[in-house]
Amino acid sequence: MPRHIVCLTFDFDTMSAYIARGQASPTPLSRGEFGIVGARRLRQFLQQRSIAATWFIPGFTLETYPGICAAIAGDGHEIGHHGWNHLPPATLTRVEEEAELSRANEAIERISGGTARGYRSPSWDLSPHTVDLLIEHGFLYDSSMMGDDYTPYLCRRGDTAALDRPYGFGETTPLIEMPISWSLDDAPHFKFTRTPTSISQGLRPARDVMTAWFDEFVYMKKTVDHGILTYTMHPHVIGRGYRMLAFEDLVAKLAGAGAVFMTMEAAAREARQTLI
Repeated sequence: MPRHIVCLTFDFDTMSAYIARGQASPTPLSRGEFGIVGARRLRQFLQQRSIAATWFIPGFTLETYPGICAAIAGDGHEIGHHGWNHLPPATLTRVEEEAELSRANEAIERISGGTARGYRSPSWDLSPHTVDLLIEHGFLYDSSMMGDDYTPYLCRRGDTAALDRPYGFGETTPLIEMPISWSLDDAPHFKFTRTPTSISQGLRPARDVMTAWFDEFVYMKKTVDHGILTYTMHPHVIGRGYRMLAFEDLVAKLAGAGAVFMTMEAAAREARQTLI
């Protein structure tokens, strides 16, 4: 029987992403603080729709705002791992990366009663050590790579890439990849960012983006009998009022089109039956 799953995921960064990028003056930090406003709106909407989502929360946010993070877990949402301070693993040594992994998992366990089963890399940039570390620390899945769109697959380790020879495919591991895409992330579409050297425009009309996101679901239904589609959002981005209106309408359209809403852990466990 055809089954088309949608995972609504929220990267609850608050100020951590700005601090990690060296933007620690009051206004950038206030943009991260707005994530609390957006998170409250999202919690209320998800409760109204009886939808369980996945929240990838850095340890920084868990320890800065334990109350709302505990409430999110209490609502029945999955708490996924998103680093401790939003530093990309590709910029860390193996020792530093493992320390981040352990520290954030301890924070997740204090809030939710268990360590994370899923991981999403800050900035979606893994290191050569990440897959090994996730396996060693008992993770079920990663959600940081883009090698498929609607079909989870098993992560590899030990790939080699050089311009003077064919790509070298490494060893397949038991870690499940739940693929993502920048095109299904709210930040590139909506987030205006200005640095001393660059400007990211963002600020696209919300309903235009939600139409494209719905079309992605329509194409999944058209092309695969069993698929999983993951949307990535940030409370401080999607939580603006006019974007919430467009997002709420998207969820209603998805439900009307037969979408099955699941946490990423639940979807990964279902996918695991056909992968391993």
